[in-house]
Amino acid sequence: MLDNALAGIKVIDLSRILAGPWCTQNLADLGAEVIKVEQPGRGDDTRQWGPPYLEDKATGEQLSAYFSCCNRGKVSVAVDFSSAEGAAAIRELVRDADVLVENYKAGSLAKYGLDFPSLQALNPRLVYLSITGYGQTGPMADKPGYDYVFQGMGGLMSYTGQPDGEPGAGPLRTGVAVIDLSTGLYATSALLAALFQRHTTGRGQYIDIALLDVAVAMNANQGANYLVSGKNPERSGNAHPNCAPYEVFRCADGHLILAIGNDGQFRRFCAVAGHPEWADDPRFRSNALRIVNLPALRGLLQEAFPTRTRRAWTDAFDQANVPWGPIHSLQEVFAHPQVKHRRLLQVVHDPRLGEVPTVRNPMLSGSGRNPSSVLAPPLLSGALHLPPPAGLEQSAPATRHPSTSSS
Repeated sequence: MLDNALAGIKVIDLSRILAGPWCTQNLADLGAEVIKVEQPGRGDDTRQWGPPYLEDKATGEQLSAYFSCCNRGKVSVAVDFSSAEGAAAIRELVRDADVLVENYKAGSLAKYGLDFPSLQALNPRLVYLSITGYGQTGPMADKPGYDYVFQGMGGLMSYTGQPDGEPGAGPLRTGVAVIDLSTGLYATSALLAALFQRHTTGRGQYIDIALLDVAVAMNANQGANYLVSGKNPERSGNAHPNCAPYEVFRCADGHLILAIGNDGQFRRFCAVAGHPEWADDPRFRSNALRIVNLPALRGLLQEAFPTRTRRAWTDAFDQANVPWGPIHSLQEVFAHPQVKHRRLLQVVHDPRLGEVPTVRNPMLSGSGRNPSSVLAPPLLSGALHLPPPAGLEQSAPATRHPSTSSS
């Protein structure tokens, strides 16, 4: 089972906010031991990103739902590595670690002896991954960055939102931090590849992951459309840039998603709609023609859909094998029988927080892993306080902590 695939792998997690923690939570879900290093008394910034909060009823200590979404399965340790004792404690942790993940500004950790060259000298097998906004080199390498910035800078927002001339026209961000989440997934893949490669080379390596790089790569077909045509994609609301009809339509009692991916599906849809002639209309015979003539086609569909209820349409679509989808609230999502069957809601138990609802990692949806074996996101007051390494001279801690690099 994949839930034990990384058993025996030790991960030191110096990352905060979302991209890095999303990566290290993936590693924890796959069975790795993940030690999350947090600043004493403050912890990860997202511990305070609420409401809503989970709460220790005995002490009143709160833990934000945001923090809980990406820190399952980890043990927290409180270390101020801007002090000599703290930095030495991290180096001790690294001596037998397999992976270190950090998301501080480029070059920030070198002053504490926690950069890759310093730690590789202690542990040649260490895989060291840095997540920053712009990468370790280049004219903007020293700048911090957050997901929202890169949704705009990487191009995503330029073609997301209602088109000019429509109500609510303008650039629009996505409802979740997709650049952060995708960065965490790219980082996970890179780490797994580096661990696999280490079996051959016997050595670790340095991995440089940038949110900007991910944002540009995530343009996917839109990016390819621009590179091939030389034309910037425009905002198209809920419509697909390469398939038609592929968007949201209003029925007599609500909305549904029609997702036509080929000409055969379109022909079946036309029959269900009571207009088989549309499939042979010279404007709509192929997907390419439907894209060119989408305003005319959309007008016909916007007249047809309100004549029936959602149930009437979707029952007919199911019988005719026409692709469609609902638009669910999250309450409807977690109540859906298929979501329940896949056991995507995973409740873990913490002696202080009680039952903590989390979402099962999609890589493990088929796993028989018992949620009771999964560590709940740790409270800050439960973080371990590491003693200074033996023989280290005591010194006063520095007054500032390295600044955040990316979300």
